[in-house]
Amino acid sequence: MARRLVDPPYLAFPLRVGTAGPVLAERSAHIRHQIEQVLFTLPGERVFRPEFGAGVKALVFEPNDSPMWQVTRRRLLASLAEALQGEVDPRSLEVEVDGEDATLQIRVAYTLAAIGHRDSQTFTLQSA
Repeated sequence: MARRLVDPPYLAFPLRVGTAGPVLAERSAHIRHQIEQVLFTLPGERVFRPEFGAGVKALVFEPNDSPMWQVTRRRLLASLAEALQGEVDPRSLEVEVDGEDATLQIRVAYTLAAIGHRDSQTFTLQSA
């Protein structure tokens, strides 16, 4: 029996192959994976796209306060607008960064360009 997908199929990230072929993801999972790639890739880590990524894992060693949150927010807005181009309406992109003690929380809200659906994703990082 064939799978019925509501959204157009996207390749899942990380890429993997199952018994029926490549593993697929729905639109919301695909966009979450794209956001994760931007958040957790260090700038300069990709050879042919050295400007790609925000490297938020390194931020757990920075002072967890408002100035750092504002710099991170601006960096993420620019990186995400480019990475999500075509999927998300860039004017709808909102990023909130805050934290407490050893926890950094990032919330990304957006509107899907094709269908106008509003969604958000939250990511929490903690230092070990």
